[in-house]
Amino acid sequence: MSGHSKWATIKHKKAKEDAKRGKVFTKLIKEITVAARDGGGDPTANARLRMVVEKAKTANMPQENIVRAIKKGTGELEGVSYEAATYEGYGPHGVAVIVETLSDNKKRTVSEVRHLFSKMGGNLGEAGSVAWMFEHKGVVRLPAANISEDELLEKLLDYDVEDVVIIDNVASIVCDMKDLELIKKGAEQEGLSVEDADIEWVPKNKISLESQDQESKVYKFLDAIEELDDVQNVYANLV
Repeated sequence: MSGHSKWATIKHKKAKEDAKRGKVFTKLIKEITVAARDGGGDPTANARLRMVVEKAKTANMPQENIVRAIKKGTGELEGVSYEAATYEGYGPHGVAVIVETLSDNKKRTVSEVRHLFSKMGGNLGEAGSVAWMFEHKGVVRLPAANISEDELLEKLLDYDVEDVVIIDNVASIVCDMKDLELIKKGAEQEGLSVEDADIEWVPKNKISLESQDQESKVYKFLDAIEELDDVQNVYANLV
């Protein structure tokens, strides 16, 4: 099983660039607000909130923004109410796609998502139409210019790691969802610099495209979906 792909690596690197420009703050604020609303505002007792707060700190979000988002989630401050929704379908050239959103207006969101799927050669499907091709997994990512897959596995021998792959100097470590935080901490204790740790839709099997033109068309589509204001994450079964 390998949950890693060129697209996942591109997405990870793009998120780092977006973070430099503060572009990622809006998505993180939504995530923090919803995590605090659903599980309480104390990060020590709310694993999801703790993880998103760590992501926000890695993106250099000011502490006051984090605190304000938590208070909006717990109702201490007035704020917009966001609702989570997941959309599934096929992009150009039959690529299976899962889109996670947080929105204050689901009708607007589904309309925008459907429009882009249709406009760019895809087809938005029903719930469950492609989710069966993916699994929910924990994924830890870290820079790996100076370490091999075997060396990484050796460092994490004491943990239940399911897979390790390095693409373009980014290592992706896949594990069961329940082991995500433990493996993240273990990697940090081994002196590794964790850049991201989250629960993702990981494809069970991946497809490869026949040409660079096809690849370009699919990446353009995935980027366009990800740029929508209400979209939090985009996953695809690409090699």
